[in-house]
Amino acid sequence: MTSSRRQPLFLLVLPWAGAAIVLLAAVLGAFVTPYDPLAVNLDLKFQPPNAVHWMGTDYLGRDVLSRVIAGAHLALRSAALILVSSAVLGIVIGLISGYYGGVVDEIFMRVTDIFIAFPGLILAMAIAAALGPNLDNAMLAIAAVWWPPYARLIRAQVLTTRERDYITAARGLGANDLRILFLHILPNVIPPFVVQIASDVGPALVTTSSLSFIGMGAQPPTPEWGSMVSDGRQYLLDSWWMSTFPGAAIFVTVLVFNAVSESLRRALELKR
Repeated sequence: MTSSRRQPLFLLVLPWAGAAIVLLAAVLGAFVTPYDPLAVNLDLKFQPPNAVHWMGTDYLGRDVLSRVIAGAHLALRSAALILVSSAVLGIVIGLISGYYGGVVDEIFMRVTDIFIAFPGLILAMAIAAALGPNLDNAMLAIAAVWWPPYARLIRAQVLTTRERDYITAARGLGANDLRILFLHILPNVIPPFVVQIASDVGPALVTTSSLSFIGMGAQPPTPEWGSMVSDGRQYLLDSWWMSTFPGAAIFVTVLVFNAVSESLRRALELKR
């Protein structure tokens, strides 16, 4: 019996329950915030956490809890768009490179190496600075540097799959390359890729928040977690809640999705 089977049930369910709560907040955030996350009320500024404003208020009197809940939508939407666009590009390049090999593989892998050679965050910052500071450009910049590991992962899986008997049989029956790639190879290389995607939700969210923190992502008054941490840093000693709660939201979300990816990995290992 494996260690995964000996785990208490609540340890297996807890990550998925946490992910469901985060996703629910992302979907319903705009409808369940106790206050308007953009409403300014200078009479209420710098209020500490209390019975009315559970996470206090910021320097403009905005409710921090409402802004944190509203920020869940932006955080998950940004991570999802980055990962989906990067995954599509990585899958296409990885499939073609691994399946055809030779000169095609060499060209694609050298381009991939060029992107990998630069630190991802630095390259994303350069692209975001060139495009202009806003959240959409930040997501585009991150997606532009996020795909190379996916391409390499898919290529490695394709290299181990393309010579198997069922692929040879498909070729013998006259299946064209497109059919073989997307109906026979892709379904068999996706499972480890899904685990990688789940484990990258946290890093994608942190990278987006990092760009917003330095002013290259979401712009005021957008309730984005990274920009909220940045807004509160100059008041950290006296109004700690302004940065602490959005920072905690980032931490918890990353922790939850890392646990989900680990749960997926163990589930796939049990099926082998």
